[in-house]
This record gives sequence, structure tokens and C-alpha cells, in this order.
Amino acid sequence: MTGMTDQQTIAIRPGGPDDAATVLRLLDSATAWLVARGRTGQWGTEPASTDPRRIAQTDVWTTGGGLYLAMLGDTEVGALVVGSATAYVPPATEPELFVNLLVTDRAYAGHGIGARLLAYAAELARERGLGLLRVDCYGGDDRALVRFYEGCGFTATDRFTVERPGREPWPGQVLERRLG
Repeated sequence: MTGMTDQQTIAIRPGGPDDAATVLRLLDSATAWLVARGRTGQWGTEPASTDPRRIAQTDVWTTGGGLYLAMLGDTEVGALVVGSATAYVPPATEPELFVNLLVTDRAYAGHGIGARLLAYAAELARERGLGLLRVDCYGGDDRALVRFYEGCGFTATDRFTVERPGREPWPGQVLERRLG
């Protein structure tokens, strides 16, 4: 994680339906980065922009009112979607804000974009009077993504598995961050 100096140069703006292509570009970039490193368990090997299921999910994200984009100058370098937890995630025992998507442009790795977007999600939760921010992520392979979230102040809680007909089961991890 980088220092606050880098994070302060990252502006965040609300997103909307016009940003669907940007979100798909960010997903495609991250998927290609993962594939190049042999890490295909998280998002598979195919670009999101060619998968009807991922395109439909992106449409939901961009029209649901919870999309925020990280900007470095005029360039979108990350996306955050917050809202309610997805059905496959063990439910929270108290009101929460849930991170449905966090993706960053890997060309800007090391700029603290993901950490800045998560800090923004915590700000949103506090503004709404919520004391809990949760996220789920890919919990397989070497659990590097879990460690990233832990480095951003989250604590791993529930593990779960998403059964996917015709595909390998997807191992998931829920993490939470208490907000003071």
C-alpha cells in the first residue's frame, strides 16, 4: 500500500450508465493481468467485455447508483461499487455497506488506487451512519487478494463456496472492517 500523498492525487467521482464501457475495460485489464500471472481462478480467462453474464452485471452496477470511479487526471483508473451484499455471501448481523466491486487498472499498480477506493467506501458508510463495511473476494490460490484487504484494515470472517454448474466451484472469503 502506498502513502497518503499518492492517494490524495486520486479523485473520485460518481459513475453511471455512461461508464459501462469503462468498467468493462477495467475488468478486462485486470483479467488479462491475472491470466498473465497464471491466476485464472478469480475471473477466468476471457474478457468481461465478451461475456454476456459479465456485461449484464456491469449494466446492473452502472445503473444501480453505487458506482464510483477513481480518476488520475482525466483517466479512469479504478471502479468501486457499493450496495447490498450478494445472495451467495453469508448475511451480516447488523446494517452494513457492502463492496460489490473493486477493480483497478493494473497499469497504475502501486498508486494506492484500491486502498483509496476502500477508504472512500468507508467514508460513504460513515456518512450513512453504518459501522460495518464488508467485502467478499476470491479466496483461492495463495490468498493474495485476502491479504490485500487485510492490509487495508479488513478482517477475514466467513469462507464460502459458490457452486457454478459446468465450472469449477469458486472459493470466496468475506472480510469486514469496523468503522469508528
